[in-house]
Amino acid sequence: MTGYARAQGADDRRRWVWEARSVNGRNLDVRCRVPQGYERLENPARSAVGTRLKRGNVSLTLTVASERSGKPLRINRALLGELSALVEEMRKAGAAPPSADGLLRVRGVIEEEEEGEESEEALATLDKALNATLDSALKALAAARAAEGKALAAVLEGHVAEIESLCRRAAERAQAQIGTVRTRFQTQLAELLDRAPALSEERFAQEVALLVGKADVREELDRLSAHIAQARTLLAEARPDNPVGRKLDFLCQEFNREANTLCSKSADIELTRIGIDLKGAIERMREQVQNVE
Repeated sequence: MTGYARAQGADDRRRWVWEARSVNGRNLDVRCRVPQGYERLENPARSAVGTRLKRGNVSLTLTVASERSGKPLRINRALLGELSALVEEMRKAGAAPPSADGLLRVRGVIEEEEEGEESEEALATLDKALNATLDSALKALAAARAAEGKALAAVLEGHVAEIESLCRRAAERAQAQIGTVRTRFQTQLAELLDRAPALSEERFAQEVALLVGKADVREELDRLSAHIAQARTLLAEARPDNPVGRKLDFLCQEFNREANTLCSKSADIELTRIGIDLKGAIERMREQVQNVE
């Protein structure tokens, strides 16, 4: 969800630049900075971002500069008249009066003329041009984010493949776990009942079946396989008009839930190690998913 874009425009009175930056964010958060007098553009700008992007922290900045090299000057005659009256009082009091150059150097005597207010029609034309430039910047920003998304797709495919490989290893090890559970139960039972009559074969089979049922991870592995298929489907369907970031984020939570259950049911050291590796792979995928819209 990271990207940067810049677009510029101009008319006969001014030139302007829109800059758009985007970083990762769980939801869409838009911040807009415009010069004084252009506040009317903030809400339309936020709406324009919402039509193109669904996630990320987006920052918009508008810079406007006048095309004129300098504003015309005028003399503030009212202030100059007040100063002249003071000069006359000073002269009558015997003080040396200031020169004309000195009066003109007094702050406020010479001012820049303010430009006249633009008509509503001129402002509407200006706003249309500014919004068109913003649209160009947002198109470029969306393109930059899409380019990043293509690169991320390959990375995420690698994480999904790693998770799938670990699930296959877990399935293979889960078969051996049944024998491990039976042997462990038999050893512990012998230690506890070495002086008592042995259990019947039927009762022993029932106890082993109960323990094996609690240690059965096939259901978790089946759900993990379904999540892997869903992740690949989402990656294949990802497009600018079909954001999948939030769905992948939720799917990572489901991946992690099943991995935690697998580890808690494990009665085999090797299966536990595979479960821990699986949780690590899921976390790496989750970190990358935060970059996906």
